[in-house]
Amino acid sequence: AMTPSARGEAVSSVQSMQESGGLLGRIVMAGLALVIVSRRALLRLFLIPGFFITAYVFTYSANESLSAMRVGIFCAGFTTVALLTFWGNYLPRVFPVHLRGTGEGLAANVGGRMMGTFASYIVTHLSANMPGSGASTKLAYAAAIVGSSTYVIAFVLSFFMPEPGEAPLE
Repeated sequence: AMTPSARGEAVSSVQSMQESGGLLGRIVMAGLALVIVSRRALLRLFLIPGFFITAYVFTYSANESLSAMRVGIFCAGFTTVALLTFWGNYLPRVFPVHLRGTGEGLAANVGGRMMGTFASYIVTHLSANMPGSGASTKLAYAAAIVGSSTYVIAFVLSFFMPEPGEAPLE
């Protein structure tokens, strides 16, 4: 068992890796948005590896070692947080000027706040039925299921996304 200060340091180091991965993911997404015309292809470029990374991070590295968790969470942050940059690049191109704020607000608030909060509820309640000897292992497995499912849903829905035109924004 870790002392409280050692646990705090471990949490801080994992959080730092996730934030670093997320920042790099946003930068890479923004750069790729300049050269990849298809928004669907761009989105899937992060969704496909994100699915595998999320499953790995929460089923293996979260239960294996702190070093594995740091590397895994960096990669998970890279693919997941990059998707936040995608919306900022995609939504203005598919909503007319008078609906842009409403469309982005709807996507962020319903998707991020309402569905994201509900997903955390599912994780905590699903964890009671997961295999494993400890609460943290059960929680990690539940997070793997919910996180991976989110990637699968997003991948399937990406086939229904409209491709914005190449005309300059109004």
